[in-house]
Amino acid sequence: MTIKVILTDIEGTTTDIQFVHNVLFPYARQALAEFVKGHWDEPAMQCIMAEAKLELGAPDADQATLIQAFIHWIDQDKKVTALKTLQGLIWVEGYKNKDFSGHLYQDAYEYLKLWHEQGIELSVFSSGSVKAQQLLFGYSDFGDLTPLFSHYFDTTTGHKREKSAYASIAKIIQQPPESILFLSDIVEELDAAQSAGMKTCLLARDEFPENSVHSVASTFESIKL
Repeated sequence: MTIKVILTDIEGTTTDIQFVHNVLFPYARQALAEFVKGHWDEPAMQCIMAEAKLELGAPDADQATLIQAFIHWIDQDKKVTALKTLQGLIWVEGYKNKDFSGHLYQDAYEYLKLWHEQGIELSVFSSGSVKAQQLLFGYSDFGDLTPLFSHYFDTTTGHKREKSAYASIAKIIQQPPESILFLSDIVEELDAAQSAGMKTCLLARDEFPENSVHSVASTFESIKL
């Protein structure tokens, strides 16, 4: 079946994973305490804190305890939805202040743009929040690329290593799974997408694997649709 939708991961796929770990995470960690204190009474912040309390199983956690929990989650690289949402809000300020721009591989930019022009629908599935995804592409090294994408999916849709998440995405996109190509640098994510019926491609920029059950590409240019 013809590929009608390309669903792409971000870290390690469109974007150097070092940008996330060496720029975004440290920026959020450094700014987190003051940001939480400064926005504490806002409804959006209180929603995030309520979610964090549920995650901790500590309904009476105070501000200091919650801040320490978020710092710990950053240090442990935990995929906690409340943390992803909070980081997204912090990164808004960083992008708008031009403290950094969203890294994108040159080949990823060129081919995402080309595929969009060819009428292929583009969507994103990342463990980072939808807000963080839109910020990275909206303030990218190549300008605002958000018009290229039709859908953004994060951990609120499901875990990236579970078949059900990809089944849900196909349903939302309203395309049969076999017409969707999922791009990622993580084999377990590709396994889950494949089990849901999607086509898959492993982005192996640094080390080309042997005997992969997924098609493999070193750059977007070598991805075969």
